[in-house]
Amino acid sequence: MNDRPRPFDLIVFDWDGTLCDSTALIVRCIQAACRDLGVPEPTDRAAAQVIGLSLGNALREAVPSLDDARYTQLVERYRHHYFGNNHGVALFDGVLDMLATLRARHHWLAVATGKSRRGLSEALQACGLNAVFDATRTAEETASKPHPMMLLELMREFGADPERTLMIGDTSHDLLLAANAGVAAVAVSYGAHDAASLAALNPRHLAHDVADLHQWLRENT
Repeated sequence: MNDRPRPFDLIVFDWDGTLCDSTALIVRCIQAACRDLGVPEPTDRAAAQVIGLSLGNALREAVPSLDDARYTQLVERYRHHYFGNNHGVALFDGVLDMLATLRARHHWLAVATGKSRRGLSEALQACGLNAVFDATRTAEETASKPHPMMLLELMREFGADPERTLMIGDTSHDLLLAANAGVAAVAVSYGAHDAASLAALNPRHLAHDVADLHQWLRENT
């Protein structure tokens, strides 16, 4: 694979807010879990900022100063709301065509996400993508973003070099994950984090919709 003229062999996507239009649902579920426990709700922006982290880490950042027992309850209530309402979540328009283009060009495709394995498995099944990705990693199986372990494990699985690996995500956690693993990164501004905070981390490209991302991938991978 390293003899190919294209610069990237392995392309790794974040899930929520990058491929799947789920940011608003996650924010609502964090807030609903807080209401269930009678603790202050984070604002929409504060809740969106923690998307991409493992669930436990995300809730600790979104709702600081609870004791451990209360965080366990908060996780349980979040999962209750999320799995009770995730049936309507869909891929962003254009994602299927983009993934088909990359598959046709024989890239390895992977997902690195802060979701649980159950959450990702159900999402892939619902979207008909089980056969599209060559590998996936979730936060409950390895270290949470921005620790580089997810990408290091994926690169090791395929024998991909860091300089021939690309990470694509909608949060600063994704871009820092890429930086910590020594791989290139592309950001998308239509997910959880705003364009200014993403641009400050100097991604190779900042895509403002899936069509923009698809075009960049056609021209640069």
